[in-house]
Amino acid sequence: TEKPHKCGECGKAFGLSAALAQHQRSHGSGKAFQCGDCGKSFAWSSHLDRHRRIHMGEKPYRCGDCGKSFSQS
Repeated sequence: TEKPHKCGECGKAFGLSAALAQHQRSHGSGKAFQCGDCGKSFAWSSHLDRHRRIHMGEKPYRCGDCGKSFSQS
């Protein structure tokens, strides 16, 4: 598959320009979601939500075998 759209930051190539634009947010210029507790920034609100579980101590994912809980699936 041809991937003519190349990231100038890391060299990763994409078939669609929209996919490249989405990827480029991960390099910092589009990190608009900042954690109010530690200041870490994220390109995606879902990544901030996942990160916030660290500060809140939330562990919504439970192992069915051992019963241990985790903050990420």
